[in-house]
Amino acid sequence: MAGDGEVLGLLTAYGRGESQALEQLMPLVYDELRRLARLRRWRWQDPQTPGTTSLVHEAYLNLVDQTRCQWQDRRHFLYFASVTMRNILIDNAKRYGRQKRAGDHQPLDSHEPALVSQARSEEFLALDEALSRLRQADERLARIMECRFFGGLTVEESAEALSLSPATVKRGWTTARAWLYKELKESPPN
Repeated sequence: MAGDGEVLGLLTAYGRGESQALEQLMPLVYDELRRLARLRRWRWQDPQTPGTTSLVHEAYLNLVDQTRCQWQDRRHFLYFASVTMRNILIDNAKRYGRQKRAGDHQPLDSHEPALVSQARSEEFLALDEALSRLRQADERLARIMECRFFGGLTVEESAEALSLSPATVKRGWTTARAWLYKELKESPPN
């Protein structure tokens, strides 16, 4: 794993518009991105469905378009990458939902591996809707949930990324999980 200084230097260079910096950065953080992708996909689909590498590559393509983003450090970048992966999975789940409502149960694209299984897409969308409601109710709790659940960050890493104390992140994490549990229990997916 490369040092945070090297990663931050490349992130800063990329933020200034030096596109080759991202090419140098990706090999340094690729293993961490794969870990994040496996974590995201493990939570939202059947384990045998392919696509972890596809998710990392799709996130990479989205990150390439973010030349105006000013990443602060490795954790901030990984948090952003994780949110990007979450959005990719949400888009994939929404496609399954549209496909299901249309009555077409064929694969979305025979050349593109599934990122979210059809069986889990409704659960994923229900969580996304609950997170949107949480964001409206309490932005800070939603950001804590994104760091911990979707970003895979520890309490300390989340505190650093959000400029909060670890105690605040712990309390927020507990509150956000309880809030989401209640929301999902009251409004389960179909």
